[in-house]
Amino acid sequence: MSTVNVTFRVDSELKREADKLFDDLGMSLSTAFNIFLRQSVREQRLPFLVTKNANARLTAAAMESAQQDRDMRGPFEDVSELMEDLNA
Repeated sequence: MSTVNVTFRVDSELKREADKLFDDLGMSLSTAFNIFLRQSVREQRLPFLVTKNANARLTAAAMESAQQDRDMRGPFEDVSELMEDLNA
């Protein structure tokens, strides 16, 4: 298999942190990058979820619902009642 060189720009601090992480994992940045590319090709997608502030958005929506007493559940007498409600 022939190889090619790929050049990409990255923040110097991010590269330093990534180099340390991958060194701790026993691999180079190049190896980690190849793993990322192979997994992406294998899955035909990014191998992780990419969202735009999903956690902050969901948390804000949940807080608003609670403040307006919407979508509230319970109280539950025991775990089986909770599980029944969750599975409904």
